[in-house]
Amino acid sequence: MKILVFLVLLSVIGMGTVFAEPVTTQIISDEKILVVDEQIMIMTDISNNQDVQQNFAYITQVKNNDGVVISLSWLTGSLSPRQTFSPTQSWIPTESGVFHIQIFVWEGIDNPDALSPPLSMTVNVSEQKF
Repeated sequence: MKILVFLVLLSVIGMGTVFAEPVTTQIISDEKILVVDEQIMIMTDISNNQDVQQNFAYITQVKNNDGVVISLSWLTGSLSPRQTFSPTQSWIPTESGVFHIQIFVWEGIDNPDALSPPLSMTVNVSEQKF
């Protein structure tokens, strides 16, 4: 199984404000190649550095190279003061190509106030292992 880990530290530093560190990407697998029909996990570390609880929606969107959304998933939750959480969403590519992954952290699915600027990365998926 391939695992793509998309690591970024998001820290809530004021009510409704999230600070994002530079994005680093790490592919953990034997061959380090993303392949069609193998699961990819997209993970982001988020931290609430406030003294109050913070609700959030973690949204993962994958677009193909034509800009068409081919995967959209989310989870919602709440972070206690000073709590850190690593939400993860999976995606299984069904075709090869270049894909653009975006992560959004909002106050809620029905409240799209951004807690962070959108995060993004591009990945290449191969038809077969080399």
